[in-house]
Amino acid sequence: MTEVYDGAVDKGLEGVIACSTGISSIVDATLCYRGYTIEDLAEHSSFEETVFLLWNDRLPTKTELESFQQELRSQMSLPKELLNFLKALPTKDVHPMAWLRSATSALAHFDPEAQASEPEAIQRVATRLTAKMGTLVCAFEAFRNGREPIAPNPEKSIAWNFMHMLSGKEPDPNHVKIFDTCLILHADHELNCSAFSARVTASSLSDVYSTIVSAIGTLKGPLHGGANEQVMLMLKNIGSVEKAKEWVSNALANKEKIMGFGHRVYKNGDPRAKILRGMSKEMTERSPEPHWFEMSTTIDDTVQKEKGLLPNVDFYSATVYYSMGIPIDIYTPIFATSRVSGWLAHVMEQWKNNRIYRPRGKWVGKEGLRYTAIENR
Repeated sequence: MTEVYDGAVDKGLEGVIACSTGISSIVDATLCYRGYTIEDLAEHSSFEETVFLLWNDRLPTKTELESFQQELRSQMSLPKELLNFLKALPTKDVHPMAWLRSATSALAHFDPEAQASEPEAIQRVATRLTAKMGTLVCAFEAFRNGREPIAPNPEKSIAWNFMHMLSGKEPDPNHVKIFDTCLILHADHELNCSAFSARVTASSLSDVYSTIVSAIGTLKGPLHGGANEQVMLMLKNIGSVEKAKEWVSNALANKEKIMGFGHRVYKNGDPRAKILRGMSKEMTERSPEPHWFEMSTTIDDTVQKEKGLLPNVDFYSATVYYSMGIPIDIYTPIFATSRVSGWLAHVMEQWKNNRIYRPRGKWVGKEGLRYTAIENR
């Protein structure tokens, strides 16, 4: 017998099972990609290998990984015609995610397989999108600073190229390793808001690029992808370790939201935050401004003690990126550079057993009204 619910789920579909997935899972405080814990992958894997795992449901052999890396790296460059088009897009007072959304949409016009529906072609499109996302982000940073974008080096990884193209300098190997781990940590996260957005668009049998544009638009929202930017702005606003405890205590007393804490799913801590805390300590200690980590831990300890809330992935990722010299408003585009791989995994999974999403809404409006002539209103 089918159970009938007479009420509507109005609180963000919390707890509702919307689909079956084998991509990533969250059980208590454990996050797994295809059955591998995030701690295991962060310690031993690379972003490129993690992408292969997400798309193929297994780790690659050495030969497969080398081939996949080569394919990704060969696709990082942007067509000259696209660069000319993107150069004409405004960047002043434009949110980087808004620019990235438009740039990704434009990229579809330069892909001859953009409308393809065959699995092999979809995987090729996915490879191009994942390879080019970081290049697009770095092109934005170049254009808004009056520079020509730096071409990617096909002999280097996505993480190395991102750091090089963003700054124009030879990246610190330690920064590259840390950044590569960050890409792994952000690659997927079960049925999050943007992944669901991508799946809904995919369910209509739209094209791959449309699904990713939908996801980027969703990630742009401050309740989803923009929190790490707000964390760093919060820290800069506080200014010092000495002011941190008083600031957070006052914020809690006034019931103000403190960015980077709490999570809809994790109730016993975000495993990614634990990894990032160690990375933040390492990075800030090597930087001229070690106080950012001290401020963060002061806020973390106070919020845990007074409210029982634990930090999420956004809290410590902010100081990791800041210590690398990455502009604050590029933090969310970095999220997209990584998460595009997970979005694409969800799109491919959706199409393997597709049914268009078409939920219902519980009617709470007026009833029985009759039209009244305008002169009688």
